[in-house]
Amino acid sequence: MAAKSDGAAVSVEDDNTPRSLSEPGNPATRPRCSAAGGKPYTLLDCCWVLCALLVFFSDGATDLWLAADYYLRGDYWWFGLTLVFVVVPSAVVQVLSFRWFVYDYSDLSCGDGAASGSGTVGAPRRCCIVCMWVFQTVLHVLQLGQVWRYVHALYLGAQSRWHSNGPRRHFRWRLMFESADITMLRLLEAFLKSAPQLVLQLSIMIHGNIVLPLQGLSASASLVSLAWMIASYQKVLRDSRDDKLPMSYKAVITQMLWHFFTIGARTVAFALFASVFQLYFGIFIVSHWCVMTFWIIQGETDFCMSKWEEIIYNMVVGIIYIFCWFNVKEGPSRLRMTVYYSVTLVENVALTAAWYTYRGPHTSDSYALVVVCLVACSFALGTFFMLVYYCWLHPDGPVLGSQWGGCVDEGVVSVVGVAGVIDACLTPSQGSQTDMVITSPPRTLPRTKDTGEPVPGERDKDRDRDSCLPVFQVRPSPSSSPALLHRTSSSSRALEGPVIRIDLPRKRYPAWDAHFIDRRLRKTILLLETSSAVSPRIQYRSSMMGSKEVLEYETTV
Repeated sequence: MAAKSDGAAVSVEDDNTPRSLSEPGNPATRPRCSAAGGKPYTLLDCCWVLCALLVFFSDGATDLWLAADYYLRGDYWWFGLTLVFVVVPSAVVQVLSFRWFVYDYSDLSCGDGAASGSGTVGAPRRCCIVCMWVFQTVLHVLQLGQVWRYVHALYLGAQSRWHSNGPRRHFRWRLMFESADITMLRLLEAFLKSAPQLVLQLSIMIHGNIVLPLQGLSASASLVSLAWMIASYQKVLRDSRDDKLPMSYKAVITQMLWHFFTIGARTVAFALFASVFQLYFGIFIVSHWCVMTFWIIQGETDFCMSKWEEIIYNMVVGIIYIFCWFNVKEGPSRLRMTVYYSVTLVENVALTAAWYTYRGPHTSDSYALVVVCLVACSFALGTFFMLVYYCWLHPDGPVLGSQWGGCVDEGVVSVVGVAGVIDACLTPSQGSQTDMVITSPPRTLPRTKDTGEPVPGERDKDRDRDSCLPVFQVRPSPSSSPALLHRTSSSSRALEGPVIRIDLPRKRYPAWDAHFIDRRLRKTILLLETSSAVSPRIQYRSSMMGSKEVLEYETTV
């Protein structure tokens, strides 16, 4: 990992990838939502965070309430299991959250006072530092680290809306970083705590053939938390990338309903089978996790900064794949999603059929039939909302629509008559995988004649015809010398502000950008935000650059 700030802006995001301004379903415009200059923070965003806080509190509170109820009833075994699935995952997430806080707060040059507009950063008083450390330690011991992050996100969102352009960019960057941290932590907690808790409570209800109000409330809260966090994660991930269209709240809600019903059917099938075959259920879960993890590793994901971190990440995603679909690989996911849900459907049918065949005598046929219909209808509803999302509400347009093509038309205009136009017409697959960088026009253009030399009178016609070919071109002014081009381009770049060069190719969606994963780059971005009048720009190395060009990148942050 390497980055540098050289004060000369070279490229907005990527050395190589042309951005398509035309997307399916919206061929005219492409609204960008980058971290530094995205859409303004709205009241709807604030309400979404408040609802996320409500989901967090309802999930944790109902689980603790139910554990206390088990204890008062004398069901110490259920009390212990319920409490373990609350305390252990929460402690793991709090440790990770506090570790991030320690790393971020070790450099105080990016504090709130940096965005005050004064241009200077004063060291906070020692007592303030001590108070902040004590405050964060107490919060994380009380398992409230995520609550603080949610409140902090509300504060950063309000500040990004109320301040002027300079501080607004700073708060916008910090808001995106905080939102990314929250979604990662909550997604991990949801599948370490809410998913096992949901299966446990459903198994207890089926095993006891009775549903207590607190059991139903706890299971419902866990299910909502799972569906909410998957949809919220996808929204924040798309908002963080300027090469993807943002997800509307209608699409988020539809995706949440999709996961709500599919996960509901999945967990009910698990609970039915576990109520009869406890040992075989454990074997099934471990086997499914191993197969899914191997499938993910075989797909060669690219999320983390090292090989071992990538393997651990794939193992965590394997846990997610026990319950629901989670896209981890770039490119069209239609085939992989079809394979996953086909396997899921077969497993749900097999688990439910096994329970129906070997259920206890206290379970009546009418009750068993209702439960089987519940699993089938829930999975069907989830599939319906999935189709609604992909056919009408997907940010890139209807997936099942007609074929489309994108056309990029980006101009680079300097201050002394140097103009360049890059025209790129790409198909969807080319737009996601083709890496091109235009630095100079081709020396000659291909001829259309097969044989013979063109006569002098046709040279101008050939030149005009060649100039209309669909190729990438950057045409400098004929009167501009190389020295003048260098001086003018350098002066124009100097006016554009600093650029952070990252000596890595940019990760493809659905991976997070490196400046969201690597916290050193976060500090660099926030530091440059406070010291420059212009927002720093991120430039990733082109995957098609030669070794000579790669050597231009620095090797330290």
